[in-house]
Amino acid sequence: MFFDRALNSAAHLSGNKGRITLLLGRLGKKMTHVNWNKVSVAAAKEKLSVFSRLTSAYASGKYREVPWKTVMTVLAAIIYFLNPLDLVPDFIPLMGLTDDFGVLIWVYNSIQGEINKFLEWEKSLPAT
Repeated sequence: MFFDRALNSAAHLSGNKGRITLLLGRLGKKMTHVNWNKVSVAAAKEKLSVFSRLTSAYASGKYREVPWKTVMTVLAAIIYFLNPLDLVPDFIPLMGLTDDFGVLIWVYNSIQGEINKFLEWEKSLPAT
């Protein structure tokens, strides 16, 4: 139910580079405020980083080799992570981010093939 709402919100962002950019800005801000030393799922930070880079590359038109449905699912995962009042509210000590990280891992694993393609594409870019 909560993820379905996030997916619906993601659909409203579809094709709107400005709104996607604002969402990624909120993601970056939240990522700086999470105490990553206390997170039991250490890989969550890297997954969020990959989601952010993939979404940014898609929104800017640099990377379009990903199905629209995958982009919507990634946006929904980001929205779910940003929503402080989801299945387990973020303000609950030690438990608040557990569901968020569960959704991130579930989405990441469900689109692993597309993630691998994106990471290969990133590696093929000239060094800046």
